[in-house]
Amino acid sequence: MRDTVARLRLRAGVFGLAVVFASAFGVAGAKAKVLAKVNGVEITDQDLDIAREDLSGNLPPQLQGADRDRALLDNLIVAVIVSQKAEAEKMGDTPDFARKLAYQKEKLLTETYLSKIAKESSTEANIQKTYDDVAKAQKPEPEIHARHILVPTEDEAKKALARVKGGEDFAKVATELSKDPGSKGGDLGWFTKDRMVPEFADAAFKLEPGQVSEPVKTQFGWHIIKVEEKRTKEFPKLDQVRDQVERYVMQKAEGDEVVKLRAQAKIERFDAPPPPPADAGKADAKKGDAAPAAPATPDATKK
Repeated sequence: MRDTVARLRLRAGVFGLAVVFASAFGVAGAKAKVLAKVNGVEITDQDLDIAREDLSGNLPPQLQGADRDRALLDNLIVAVIVSQKAEAEKMGDTPDFARKLAYQKEKLLTETYLSKIAKESSTEANIQKTYDDVAKAQKPEPEIHARHILVPTEDEAKKALARVKGGEDFAKVATELSKDPGSKGGDLGWFTKDRMVPEFADAAFKLEPGQVSEPVKTQFGWHIIKVEEKRTKEFPKLDQVRDQVERYVMQKAEGDEVVKLRAQAKIERFDAPPPPPADAGKADAKKGDAAPAAPATPDATKK
């Protein structure tokens, strides 16, 4: 526990100041429950909620429940103590601190605003429409359930095929002979054609359920393939992919908002040299035998 708290204290900086500012200006709200006081500064359950969101990823997963909250509260207490000392030494009055504080404010405002945009976009109508658009764009795709026996040589493949044609169970022969450790009894499960190397896929998708292939050579060796079943791959139901669809809707809303705001903003950048004048080449050509220009600086050549 002590090691955990020590690690969390390293993140006290701006977050600790936020707690001080929140308490000083009454941001916590009238209904907040006071959990601790540090030199008269209240730390509330609302402050603890912020700490959970900000710091929980730094806590070991085995630290749960009341122990987790105690560690977070201890970190809040340390943050207030240290930030009060820093303020007493006027460390918050420097231009460097002001720049860092402005950066953190912009970062937090950005995250807060985009979170609002994402939440507003995450409606049932948007989720359903996005799912429907993607589902309509998906073409029906065949897939097969197959087994295989993988061996190093063609001769070994022919011997395996002879055993199968002689009536032995395919899965049993695969278990005994196949060099593919990832397929139990040679079972490859369901797959579409693009999931396999071309030679294997071409041979497998020509077979009907119950049929067994002749030896097929690929970069991995020689295969005997048996198709168990065929079907048309179905697009998953919305309930199965709702989380992914919702994340996409939210991320797209955030991205669209950023693009819109950039388009509306007046942006001036000074991190690159201006391009040469359009007539610069013509002017150089007219100089004829004039002395050559000095070579470009390394910074210029990078551009």
